[in-house]
Amino acid sequence: MSTAQTTAPLWQQLQASARVLAQIRQGQSATPVLAAIAAEQRAGVQALSFAVLRDLGRAQALRKALAPKKPSEAVDALLCTALALLCPSSAAAYEAHTLVNQAVEAAKNDRSTRAQAPFINACLRRFLRERESLMAHTDTDPQALWNHPPWWISRLKQDWPSQWQRVLTAAQSPGPLTLRVNRRKTTQKAYLALLGELGLQASAVGSSGVRLDKPVPVMQLPHFAQGWVSVQDAAAQLAAPLLISALAKPQGARVLDACAAPGGKTAHLLELADLDLLALDVDATRCERIHDTFKRLGLNAQVLAADAEQVGLWWDGRLFDAILLDAPCSASGIVRRHPDIRWLRRASDIDALAALQQRLMQALWPLLSPGGVMLYCTCSVFKAEGENQLKTFLVNNTDATLLPSPGHLLPAHAEPVVSLGDNAHRDQDGFYYALLRKAVQ
Repeated sequence: MSTAQTTAPLWQQLQASARVLAQIRQGQSATPVLAAIAAEQRAGVQALSFAVLRDLGRAQALRKALAPKKPSEAVDALLCTALALLCPSSAAAYEAHTLVNQAVEAAKNDRSTRAQAPFINACLRRFLRERESLMAHTDTDPQALWNHPPWWISRLKQDWPSQWQRVLTAAQSPGPLTLRVNRRKTTQKAYLALLGELGLQASAVGSSGVRLDKPVPVMQLPHFAQGWVSVQDAAAQLAAPLLISALAKPQGARVLDACAAPGGKTAHLLELADLDLLALDVDATRCERIHDTFKRLGLNAQVLAADAEQVGLWWDGRLFDAILLDAPCSASGIVRRHPDIRWLRRASDIDALAALQQRLMQALWPLLSPGGVMLYCTCSVFKAEGENQLKTFLVNNTDATLLPSPGHLLPAHAEPVVSLGDNAHRDQDGFYYALLRKAVQ
């Protein structure tokens, strides 16, 4: 975890991080919660909050051991924030006694926690004294050991009996800064050389990707504002080349991106070929983000706010040569970048999302021309949203043929999982890809 890039004292950052945790516990996504924080504090609070979320399972178990009777929400959030930072799964950013002192200071400076500052101090100092025994005690709790909800762990064990530990471990480290080079502006080789001239070490990933050895703010990247590159994980960069490569004549092809916002994969498609592309998203506000993406990258396509499942409300009757269905999903494959997801999701969400994914596939398949291709993908590691989904679809649609596809990509740090282009993909998020061709009648 990087240290906070702000002049605010640590106790203020701890206060803000505890409030972020409290709001996530109420069901709010971290993205809008963090966006509401003052700009000068946001980076530091995000770094602390993400560290807390990655060790929240352990922190909650420790809080229960130290204080079996749960304190008020505000006190519990601050106490768990401090405990998570005192027992990190990665290197600690602050000295233990500094953290304790600043957590107590944070409690004293907030009316909702002020009266319990002595209680927070006592709990944290007891943890420092009894750290070894308390950690050993909480090791018996799977949620504390793996920092994921029990249902999530159980599902991974069922889906990936020999790899579930690797998946959980990968979620505990932030993902690298990976860029996609806009081929309409420059080349992968040229951009790597430009980064090198600026002292930024990076390596090639796939056919259009660049991974920096150390992350930097995007506005420090050369020509970012001019659309030379976009931030996109290596796994997500597979979508557009997979779809384009399956088309006999990509130029001028009629393409639907059915769940397009914020527009990363849409833009990648347009960077690779001149397409007659329609980008749909059910959220009108998120559609504005697609327009913003196009503007920065110098691209253009039709964007429509509509529910892809409600075909009769938006389709003009013309068949598509290709359909990209990046379906709504659990986002279980990107928890290293969004550690709040593991605590926001519920076990019941997976079946509900799988049902929605199946409905979308069934609704859009008739819109595909004979010989056309559909790429179904999710940023999920759960088979219910990937392999099992595909099996059901193929049983119900005998005119569909599965083409060579990556299938499930599990989060990885070292070994190549799939190769597309000249360079093997490494250190990518979790994803699922299935490329389907419709029979020619």
